[in-house]
Amino acid sequence: VQLQASGGGLVQAGGSLRLSCAASGRTFGTYAMGWFRQAPGKEREFVAGISWSGGSTDYADSVKGRFTISRDNAAITAYLQMNSLKPEDTAVYYCAARLPGSSYYSHWGQGTLVTVSS
Repeated sequence: VQLQASGGGLVQAGGSLRLSCAASGRTFGTYAMGWFRQAPGKEREFVAGISWSGGSTDYADSVKGRFTISRDNAAITAYLQMNSLKPEDTAVYYCAARLPGSSYYSHWGQGTLVTVSS
């Protein structure tokens, strides 16, 4: 599966953005999906994950209650709705895919930059 992330941009603190991760390949529905981010000078960190069916989600503590991950298997796209954005959310955001039962994300998109101004 190939992944293409989009939707990043510049937003003021308190604003919202929705990131999209468009996938190619008919096997998209078998993969669990995740969003990660990497801020300047920091290591990449997990943001949110969703099971292949969409029935199970997981979030980093720093984004719980503000971000929502979802997916549309018919549209072979995953989303990350980001609300109440903070300057510390500024980072390059990546989507990734892993097979169920594996903790290893084997497929990665190219990243989209989110900048939150104070």
